[in-house]
Amino acid sequence: MTPRTGPRAYHPDDRAALADICVRTADNGGDSRHLYPDLELMPSIFAAPYAYLEPDLAFVIDDGTGRAVGYILGTADTPRFVTEFRERWLPRVEDRYPRPEGAPRGPSDEMVALLHHPERMVLPELAGHPAHLHIDLLPEWQRRGYGRELMRTFLAALRARNVEGVHLSMLTANTPARAFYDRLGFAELPVPDPGPVSYLVRGTEADL
Repeated sequence: MTPRTGPRAYHPDDRAALADICVRTADNGGDSRHLYPDLELMPSIFAAPYAYLEPDLAFVIDDGTGRAVGYILGTADTPRFVTEFRERWLPRVEDRYPRPEGAPRGPSDEMVALLHHPERMVLPELAGHPAHLHIDLLPEWQRRGYGRELMRTFLAALRARNVEGVHLSMLTANTPARAFYDRLGFAELPVPDPGPVSYLVRGTEADL
């Protein structure tokens, strides 16, 4: 069957495409290769563990040739995901990315420190929205309605699991992303000392 352009379930053959999408959108929505020369680093934190630990909640936009050009990844249960991240994912990557000693010496060290601290994802203020997600599309596939299609697919999958709330974190400075999330019904939830990020939440019951 010829692939159609639009959302579909993730397949393990999409792994390289997911990594490429992550790298090309990881610098405040733009290409991050100038910041993180190891092209596996950002995917090892923000993409690959979701596809590995929770593949049934991984969806991509297919360009019509079988190539993934965008994705939405996440978990239905953030505390459980954090436990599995530490127990099942970190052992797969910690030899390549050992925990930094001392203060971070650059952007890559900062990201490796995040990799080794998955517990940062669990905040009591977010308990009512236990699911969380990451969504990214290559620049040329943005502003064409595919982000909304991915979000609709993901929310439906959460509803099928009886999950009532979802959250995400985003760099506060990324105003185009914030406008996108606002249009999709997300609202900011204040948390203590959020640093450079904002936390947005929404219920899963309403369609888009």
